[in-house]
Amino acid sequence: MSVLEDIGATVIQQLNYVGELTTQFWSGLGALTQVLPVLGKRGRWRAALVQMAAIGTGALPMIATVSMSAGFIFAMQSGAELRRFGALQFVINIIGIGFTRELGPLLTAIVVSSRSGSAFSAEIGTMVVTNEVAVLRTMGLSPVDYVLAPKYLAAVIVVPCLAIMSDLFGVLAGGAYMLLSTKMTVAMYFRAVADAVVLRDISSGLVKSVVFATIIVHVGCLEGFKTQGGPDAVGRSTTSAVVKATLLVILADVLFTAIFYWAKLE
Repeated sequence: MSVLEDIGATVIQQLNYVGELTTQFWSGLGALTQVLPVLGKRGRWRAALVQMAAIGTGALPMIATVSMSAGFIFAMQSGAELRRFGALQFVINIIGIGFTRELGPLLTAIVVSSRSGSAFSAEIGTMVVTNEVAVLRTMGLSPVDYVLAPKYLAAVIVVPCLAIMSDLFGVLAGGAYMLLSTKMTVAMYFRAVADAVVLRDISSGLVKSVVFATIIVHVGCLEGFKTQGGPDAVGRSTTSAVVKATLLVILADVLFTAIFYWAKLE
């Protein structure tokens, strides 16, 4: 019975965590009006701008490096096999569609989770340990409105932009491989990419990136709010935020890929 009890306790714990995430999501969604440029308060909108710079500008060099490396490796591996069948031109389709649908949003989410998700958890966890969150509640300010909402709005705006940049860098890396392998001109390559990629591919990637941004922000902030103990607890919350956010992003990618796949079949 002890094994069954452990399994049951784990399931209940995970369901409770999902419930906490859902409750926080709806609270954060309702608080977005507080940080909008016209409807919201000026100070919170400025806080959202600061978060946009932190999430976007800081992550762009890493996303460029990761995406170009992944795009070149992806092109080399697929090109090595397709060359045997005389179908090297299909590397363009693989790179274009693969990045816009899957790799661009996924690589962006992993980078943002590692950088910004951990930073969110560390920042809020430190605020909890130093009783700053308790002070906000004493002053009648909601921590969700004051702390989470600017981060959420910034991530929802910036992460899709980063995903587009990831697509661009990945496609450029594929173009470099095709240029070295087949002497294809840049104009011919981008014309072939434009023929291979349709609006549905780009829109599905953008939808995924918005979902991934939501997961990263809410997991990071929830782990920060749940911090208990001293300064060492902040490190544990940060690690937990990165692990859980990355896992949920991958699971969400699988779910949305299946949904888009079956919708296309219909």
